[in-house]
Amino acid sequence: MAIRCVYTDLDGTLLGRGASLFRDAEGGFTLLAARALEACHRAEVEVVLKSGRRQAQVMEDARLIGQSAYIFEVGCGLVIDGEETLLTGALQPRDGKTIHALIEDTGAPGLLLERYAGRLEYHAPWHLNREVSHLMRGLMDVDEANALLAESGNDGLRLVDNGAISPKETLLGLDGPPHAYHLIPAVASKANAVARHMQARGYAPEECIGVGDSREDLDVAAVVGRFFLVANAAERDPGLREQIAGFANVEITEASMGEGFYEAVVRSLAEAR
Repeated sequence: MAIRCVYTDLDGTLLGRGASLFRDAEGGFTLLAARALEACHRAEVEVVLKSGRRQAQVMEDARLIGQSAYIFEVGCGLVIDGEETLLTGALQPRDGKTIHALIEDTGAPGLLLERYAGRLEYHAPWHLNREVSHLMRGLMDVDEANALLAESGNDGLRLVDNGAISPKETLLGLDGPPHAYHLIPAVASKANAVARHMQARGYAPEECIGVGDSREDLDVAAVVGRFFLVANAAERDPGLREQIAGFANVEITEASMGEGFYEAVVRSLAEAR
């Protein structure tokens, strides 16, 4: 069956070093990610960005690649042809406050930062001006953190792992590279946002593929026909290899970042003919 949509993460997946479309994992110049986007255009395949970034950032990236739908703040929001939907369940802006502010009021962000002091901090400066999620960085046990949230009465929130990032001077002595974490409403996820977009467009799972580099991206495999982890994901987070054992439709690309995205797209388009 022909491919109709590709759902892709940005940082560490479509984008290479320095969050550039035209750099590979080592910083060398490459056109492969752009060529994959061209291949999608020629095959009339929609490309939907699914990112932890703020809406304004993802909107600009979607505009630059000529796409009208995108997912922002780790699935908390979805925009299709200019129409925005917050996928945050009962937690909606109220009394002049954003969801981000309402989450702050629960005390949950402070609880996590205090409990994991030295291992968790805000992901400055990208934590600013967000509508929903509290963006942090560090290295910790997400299941343990979510159990702590539940014990404190914040079971309507969850902390998600959105993948490894580059080392930070403010976080020394960690057991491995730091990860980006988002504190979001428990009902929100990239997988849920992808499923909502598929429903709106009328796409069947077997007509869609997903590409990403994190545990949160990997959950998208449950709603699409085929999912690819780019090679750098498994290199920086070896535990992902064990996690994919639960999915029959997940593959790891040979190449990293944008070159891995190219590999996933070209292989999927060729094998769908």
